[in-house]
Amino acid sequence: MQEVMRLLPNSIRQSVDKHIGNEWSTLQEIRVRINQRIELVFDAHMLWIDHLIPTAQDGIHILNQLSEFSLYRMEDELRHGYVTIEGGHRVGLAGKVNTVNGYVKAIQHITFFNIRIAKEKKDCARPFIPYIYENNSYKNTLIVGAPQTGKTTLLRDLTRLISTGWQDIESKKVAVIDERSELGGSLKGIPQHDIGPRTDIMDACPKAEGMMMMIRSMSPDVLIVDEIGTDQDVDALMEALHAGVSVVCTIHGHALNGLKKRPSLKQMFNERVFERFILLEKQNQPGVITSILNQHEEPVTLKKRWLDNDMVWRNTARRYNDSGRIRYQQSP
Repeated sequence: MQEVMRLLPNSIRQSVDKHIGNEWSTLQEIRVRINQRIELVFDAHMLWIDHLIPTAQDGIHILNQLSEFSLYRMEDELRHGYVTIEGGHRVGLAGKVNTVNGYVKAIQHITFFNIRIAKEKKDCARPFIPYIYENNSYKNTLIVGAPQTGKTTLLRDLTRLISTGWQDIESKKVAVIDERSELGGSLKGIPQHDIGPRTDIMDACPKAEGMMMMIRSMSPDVLIVDEIGTDQDVDALMEALHAGVSVVCTIHGHALNGLKKRPSLKQMFNERVFERFILLEKQNQPGVITSILNQHEEPVTLKKRWLDNDMVWRNTARRYNDSGRIRYQQSP
């Protein structure tokens, strides 16, 4: 957590470290608000640091660390409201917005910081990858969940497994468009997370442009994209599908019915381009998969091959069929 702790002034750093103790593995967010108490958000609870009130000078210290003492270098990040740091951790920013012709130019007087902790959980996707693999190829898959339900963590491990191979399934060429530098956590273009040996990554690139660039230049078998949603994203996604590339991506949402009402997504649902839907929710901890559905929104059943080959698949299928819920962080 050195890349996270270096952002904080010494007095805050020591207190935060003391209050987190041995709970780093379940830490989700460190929220710093000027002139208010610091909030620590864990998987199953939250904690206030009562005795420590950050000052405006503390906020300047955090900004200097984020920008390496040059706010000009952060112009794009300030316009989007977040900065991704080494390790894939994302720092959300809020304060007074400066607009030009009705559009956000930057955030000024930044007084709210949300340090979101990126986590690499290897094999968290292992019990579920058979659900999206069939007839020697990966199904076009949409992972749906609200914020902090584990979408990016699951997608990162799916990327690694597809690129590495699993069981007797050979590895595939994977292209990742990592607009917010969260999947790979790249530093100067080199991923800091393990995303597999056959993965090529386009870091800090807009998704719509990046998808077409990677298809033309890297000839992937599978395209990985985090958090689609705009008209441009959907147009590029449709182009990728027509080019014969399998797509696995995530989207913010609570249920399919809500997504269907969004104008930008209607074409995808009308044409049933996604053959698998993985629905997540948060229950005391992220990573609860409530259902895995096919393009007709019917539950997917594992083939006997997977049920016979490995106890992991047997146990996973039994939990899924009996309870309708799977916790991917608790796979055997």
